[in-house]
Amino acid sequence: METSTTPLAAHRVTGAAWVLGLCFAVAMLEGVDLQSTGVAAPRMAREFGLSMSQMGLAFSAGMFGLLPGAMIGGRLADRMGRKRVLLLSMVAFGAFSLLTAHVSSFAMLLVARLCTGLGLGGAMPNLIALSAEAVAPRLRNTAVSVMYCGMPLGGALAAMIGVLSTGDAAWRHIFYVGGIAPLLVAPLVLAWLPESAAYAAQATRANAEDGPPPTLAVLFGEGRGARTLQIWLSFFCTLIVLYFLLNWLPSLIVSRGLTRTQAGITQIVFNVGSVVGVLAVGTLTDRWKPRRVVAAIYAAIVIALFMLAGVRELKWISIAVLLAGMGVVGAQSMLYALAATSYPTRMRGTGVGAAVAVGRIGSIVGPLVAGQLLAGGASATTVIGASVPVAAVAALTAWLAQRPANVA
Repeated sequence: METSTTPLAAHRVTGAAWVLGLCFAVAMLEGVDLQSTGVAAPRMAREFGLSMSQMGLAFSAGMFGLLPGAMIGGRLADRMGRKRVLLLSMVAFGAFSLLTAHVSSFAMLLVARLCTGLGLGGAMPNLIALSAEAVAPRLRNTAVSVMYCGMPLGGALAAMIGVLSTGDAAWRHIFYVGGIAPLLVAPLVLAWLPESAAYAAQATRANAEDGPPPTLAVLFGEGRGARTLQIWLSFFCTLIVLYFLLNWLPSLIVSRGLTRTQAGITQIVFNVGSVVGVLAVGTLTDRWKPRRVVAAIYAAIVIALFMLAGVRELKWISIAVLLAGMGVVGAQSMLYALAATSYPTRMRGTGVGAAVAVGRIGSIVGPLVAGQLLAGGASATTVIGASVPVAAVAALTAWLAQRPANVA
């Protein structure tokens, strides 16, 4: 018996590794595009003569697209399949990232980032579902975390491109990479990424029932209401902090007297910390009590925010940024895995898509409010300090949501 099952087990491991590898690559491309505006912001502001308030709008435009993109992408994933929707999303965010490199006005910039966000939003629920469904339920936190490591690595790549690209007009290089790469990788995904076997099996059985249940039944039926709301609120608050840091960190560091190159280096440090945090959170959540992981990760976020509000030397800023990356991106990865394990396969795309979409509201609010506060004369210390109670709310709701869910 052992001899006959070993090849099957090996085949499943190989198949899961292949799926996670391709999803990791796509997530890395998403990470490039999601952080590209923040990295390019100082030079874009000079070229177009943008105020702090306008920069906040530019940061938030892509996030506005992520909201409907995640909702639509997640719902379509339960109807059309994860792979098809992922491919459509990749083509969309690649094409509109290229358009961003050719904008000639602030209005065009907003439109390009909005449309890019639609594609990015549609991709993430499918990456989460494909990763979670490629492995056994006990390994889903780890699988989603491995995939999500691509996001901060893509952000680090965007920061590296920003550091190496000299000249005020060189911010466009980031968007060229963020646009061309997805269009080149999409044919590889079409040829080599298998559709989720769990989804295919569920879809076959569900055909006689006219597809997945209504959205409200998915989110709030069968006792899922309280858990859904807790996940949503934690997503919302966590992404306020995350996208405030992603978009405004380089500009805030430059405002403290550091050079643009030093700001780029701290952005790379943030993403290195993110990779460490994502891997640690995914591994520990599958092995420890999840609520202990929640307490540790959000404590790291609060400590990092207090440090960022007070320190001014590059060494201490780098340490604070490293800790912030570990905490806030690790927390987001944990929430993605939590959403994936909270809904059955047949409705996982809808449930994850809704959670991601609500989180995207936070990703809109964070940069926009920060921009308005800074434009109104608030100091960087005040704006960073205001993020602390937001992180505390995220911690409480994530802690409440971390209870066993009976899903397949």
